[in-house]
Amino acid sequence: MSTPGQCPVVHAGNASSRSGPMHWWPNALNLDILHQHDTKTHPLPGFDYREAVKALDIAAVKRDVTQLMTDSQPWWPADWGHYGGLMIRMAWHAAGTYRIADGRGGAGTGAQRFAPLNSWPDNVNLDKARRLLWPIKKKYGNRLSWADLIVLAGTIAYESMGLKTFGFGFGREDIWHPEEDIDWGSEKEWLGATRYDGAGEDRGSLADPLAAVQMGLIYVNPEGVGGQPDPMRTAQDVRVTFARMAMNDEETVALTAGGHTVGKAHGNGNAKLLGAAPEGEDVEAQGFGWLNPQGRGTGADTVTSGIEGAWTTHPTRWDNGYFHLLLDHEWELRKSPAGAWQWEPIGIREEDKPVDAHDPSIRRNPIMTDADMAMKMDPEYRRIAERFHRDPAYFSDVFARAWFKLTHRDMGPKARYLGPDVPAEDLIWQDPVPAGNRGYDVAAVKEKIAASGLAIGEMVATAWDSARTFRRTDKRGGANGARIRLAPQKDWEGNEPARLSKVLEVLGAISKQTGASVADVIVLAGNVGIEQAARAAGFDVTVPFTPGRGDATDAQTDADSFAPLEPLADGFRNWQKTHDAVKPEELLIERASLMGLTAQQMTVLVGGMRVLGTNHGGTTHGVFTDRVGVLGTGFFETLTDMAYRWQPTGRNGYDIVDRVSGKTRYTATRVDLVFGSNSVLRSYVEVYAQDDNRRRFVDDFIAAWTRVMNADRFDLAG
Repeated sequence: MSTPGQCPVVHAGNASSRSGPMHWWPNALNLDILHQHDTKTHPLPGFDYREAVKALDIAAVKRDVTQLMTDSQPWWPADWGHYGGLMIRMAWHAAGTYRIADGRGGAGTGAQRFAPLNSWPDNVNLDKARRLLWPIKKKYGNRLSWADLIVLAGTIAYESMGLKTFGFGFGREDIWHPEEDIDWGSEKEWLGATRYDGAGEDRGSLADPLAAVQMGLIYVNPEGVGGQPDPMRTAQDVRVTFARMAMNDEETVALTAGGHTVGKAHGNGNAKLLGAAPEGEDVEAQGFGWLNPQGRGTGADTVTSGIEGAWTTHPTRWDNGYFHLLLDHEWELRKSPAGAWQWEPIGIREEDKPVDAHDPSIRRNPIMTDADMAMKMDPEYRRIAERFHRDPAYFSDVFARAWFKLTHRDMGPKARYLGPDVPAEDLIWQDPVPAGNRGYDVAAVKEKIAASGLAIGEMVATAWDSARTFRRTDKRGGANGARIRLAPQKDWEGNEPARLSKVLEVLGAISKQTGASVADVIVLAGNVGIEQAARAAGFDVTVPFTPGRGDATDAQTDADSFAPLEPLADGFRNWQKTHDAVKPEELLIERASLMGLTAQQMTVLVGGMRVLGTNHGGTTHGVFTDRVGVLGTGFFETLTDMAYRWQPTGRNGYDIVDRVSGKTRYTATRVDLVFGSNSVLRSYVEVYAQDDNRRRFVDDFIAAWTRVMNADRFDLAG
């Protein structure tokens, strides 16, 4: 289902300074993705949005957004006097970039304000939607993020047109520069499509982690595959791309129909005459793009997708008209005024035509895209569409839930939602975890763990494997819930099922004896192992711990959607499932990036994990010490010791050879040696190799470890 060997790490050589390192050495390891969104870019140092939004007058905001919908502005007139379609498209295109493979994209950061998203071909004229919202953003200021406002505008748009929405959660915090760590595809031109195997005939071969079918699209090409209408082929694209957002067929039909129940497409003019995208315009455009010299350039002359027309008879009303027109009429291919392929009905009654968006005395043909026709022609999609046609209430409910999922999926667990409209119902895609016990005797649990006979490496590796699934991109995974003991995680090769089963049997018994959750006991076991290793190194330390993790059940776990969280490589444990064109060190960077680690934290964790004996399968690669289980600095000291030379032994193998005796002292992989070869990583290595920083290493390791263990504890302050 995917193209193997595509590097998930963004190589920013083209974006770097023309005299910078990545310009001269474009194949060098790029650590930039580990330093995204530095606090120096934030204009409000120390600002806590999640606290600020709690003071927001949400009722007043909703009233203002509702009023905005019908407050048409002469500089960008609203179709039928209602901005609902535009606001829905803005929110949809913000949320629709989410993909389940790596959790990147989505509406959770307000990234649509920045390039490349603000200038994508599929986002034409969404700059106008955000400018229409500016008075509301200005009024409520820091209490209302752009990220929340963009999604709220789409949700209120539906409500203002008659849909009973499922709910809304505030809490999305804005970023302040582009998300440069996202791989949007390898194409070098807009609307290119080299993301498939071969000639792209196998539409399921879309390269991971991508979800859109072409560079610069949110989903699929509305005219058809490669711009050639063929609803059955388009159905294949729709099914793949929506599945990569974790949407099933019913949700896909509901979203397609619900998105096209209101609003219209714009193609009444020559798309080739449009000006540059926002990032390509000159200063006098003030961030506007796609300026249109035709007619008034707005209103009836607007050009966006190139397709022209509304999908339903009443485009500002939530109803079941989409299915009436789609299923009860025959359709034929025609060209829009802009020259785009679109489907129009044959022999439609005049009263079934929507009135013109700006002249109510004229009626226009409705239109369908190739994706809409896929809902009619694909057998499974049609079956669902016919049920929705027969049962409008069911359609409305399914759509409301799917819209909520679309716009909230990247926010993570429900614990992160804020505001009065958060639904009480727990949804399986929110990865629900029951509340854990906080009242047990932590010291007693640690004593039982210490007396269990488990080795340091076993305890630390199990805790690590439980927590390493966390993705800061969509806030999924992590140790809370102890899903490592459930399918599919318990069977992942990277979790060493035999070793895992043995450790979980011991820790599960301690959980039953003490009242602590299995999730807490797993993390505590890792902490116990680290404390033992630190004492062996001469440092009496206590690893911070806060009880309260819960244990999820199989019924609370969407096993299918957890499959993409499976690690196929983990450089922290010196393991890689398969060997392909991607370098092991690049996979390490991607893992660290998804976990939200900096390069310094990655360095200290790798150095500590090696000497603790946590390598997958018990390999000794990178274990540069004779004192395994002692939290010492041997990894760093060996990398900086010129008594050794480094000799390749295979594709990903190296011997560390004593220069005098010629004997092999240690073995290593590329993931180990990159810390000595990369100049930035070596600078961190040298810090921890110094004689005066042995205690600092222990403290820094514990701090980074605690961050990993608590990454999914949204109940903890900060």
